[in-house]
Amino acid sequence: MSELPGGVGVSQLSVYPQSGSPHMHLCCSESYVVTGGAGEVQTLTLSGYQETPLKPGAVVWFRPGTIHRLINHGDLQIVVLMQNSGLPEAGDAVLTFPPQILADPLAYAGAATLPPGGVEAALQRRELALEGFAELRDAAVAGDFGPLRDFHAAAIKLVSPQLPAWRERWTAGAKRMADDTGRQLDALESGQAPHLSDAQVFQLAEPTEVGRRGMCGLLNTYLTS
Repeated sequence: MSELPGGVGVSQLSVYPQSGSPHMHLCCSESYVVTGGAGEVQTLTLSGYQETPLKPGAVVWFRPGTIHRLINHGDLQIVVLMQNSGLPEAGDAVLTFPPQILADPLAYAGAATLPPGGVEAALQRRELALEGFAELRDAAVAGDFGPLRDFHAAAIKLVSPQLPAWRERWTAGAKRMADDTGRQLDALESGQAPHLSDAQVFQLAEPTEVGRRGMCGLLNTYLTS
């Protein structure tokens, strides 16, 4: 089995009733392709707070450092494309918990980790993340971005022990695939194309994992390794 093009990750997302949990990715851009229902995504960056409507056919994407929260107005269904497949699952996301929890790695891990069971624990985690998100949003709307900068600093500190493992995943995945393109261009410029002889077709007939409790909703994920 080959990786998906560009080393991206793909999942089907059924957003939780009312909303998902606000969080931020540190190294991965994210894209939404809306396939059903209605809603919006609330985002917060150093450029300000924004609400972007979501309806079938819409495509929305944002860069690392964007705090985002999905709002479900009714049966919101999304295909999610994630940069650097594997990094989000390896911890490239920090929930907007209150500052005292972000400052304590053990407290953060305890609040972020879901026990086995239904979605109730995920919704409780959402409420804690909303508490911190409201403080960040209200301060930013008032023109004070100090709390958001503090959140960035706390997030960097939280994930720093994981960075060597993240680099290994990136090197073996998205970076390797980009380097492959460079080698293919070099070969084409020399009048050769040995990679064309290696062409194959791959298929995942159904999701690899169904109903995983994600930060924003229930996920059907497609894994190639």
